[in-house]
Amino acid sequence: SWKRWFKAVVSTQSTGEIQIGNERYNKFTGCPKAKTCTLILRGGAEQFIDETERSLHDAIMIVRRAMKNDSVVAGGGAIEMELSKELKSYAKTIHGKEQLLITAYAKALEIIPRQLCDNAGFDATVILNKLRQKHAQGEKWMGMDITSEDVADNFAACVWEPSIVKKNALTAACEACCTILSIDETVKNPNSNYKAPNAMPGM
Repeated sequence: SWKRWFKAVVSTQSTGEIQIGNERYNKFTGCPKAKTCTLILRGGAEQFIDETERSLHDAIMIVRRAMKNDSVVAGGGAIEMELSKELKSYAKTIHGKEQLLITAYAKALEIIPRQLCDNAGFDATVILNKLRQKHAQGEKWMGMDITSEDVADNFAACVWEPSIVKKNALTAACEACCTILSIDETVKNPNSNYKAPNAMPGM
């Protein structure tokens, strides 16, 4: 209501009007009970703005998910390497063909830290070897450290990810894999034998 809006305006420390580009905005600062804010994105091209907006939206949604689900795990590929290590150990206790499947799943999990290294321009082979060594020694929260180009305890460094995000990602990946494996035959449209008639002379 307007009364609530009026009280919020009165309680602010300062108000004013600012201009950003060709647009003018009303600015309220020092609002003690503010629950919302406005973010203004500017850039040289529309595609840059769209990409920034998507990245910002993803970051906000992850924080929102973390606040709703207080269970977190270390990021930077730490949880994937720990799961890979556990699956490799478990695969050694299986004597059937399932051992190959579990080992392949464990190997697939290492794609996440490898891709993180590639995106950051690091030597993925060196980083993954260090991570395998650390996790074999029981340091389950060791992950890639982008600032030092090395490995570090990402849980202590506050590099966290909500547990439910990881669970949903693994579930979706497994469902997609099962869907692909369930396809036993593909139908391909044969090439048409129709040939266009020869063009008239002079055409």
